[in-house]
Amino acid sequence: MSAPIYSGGMARFSIISPRRAVAVWLAIMAVLATSCSGNTDGLVGQDLFERTCAVCHGGGGEGSANRPALNQGSDAATLTDEQIRGVISVGPGAMPSFASRLSKEQVDSLIEYLRQLQAGSADED
Repeated sequence: MSAPIYSGGMARFSIISPRRAVAVWLAIMAVLATSCSGNTDGLVGQDLFERTCAVCHGGGGEGSANRPALNQGSDAATLTDEQIRGVISVGPGAMPSFASRLSKEQVDSLIEYLRQLQAGSADED
């Protein structure tokens, strides 16, 4: 019998077979590949947010269990435009980098749309 993947502290995790771990990893990568890629040419603002960000951060930027909120009252609202630009470019943690996928103008339009979400003034469908 294999040892648990993690058994320290108070938390206990079940044993995951290597086959299951690979399947889960592939599923996650497939979601990221389809939701965070594709042709973004010509997309700006809300359309670009919906195509590249909403799948993880929610349509209104409300976030989810493992993804930070970006809307009004969120920690992201305290970041400067330059800090947000860095996050989009680098892709910290589980977030993919968009440095090679988005133009400077597209990143600027995303920041402008985020500021509208944070002010509570963005049109949400």
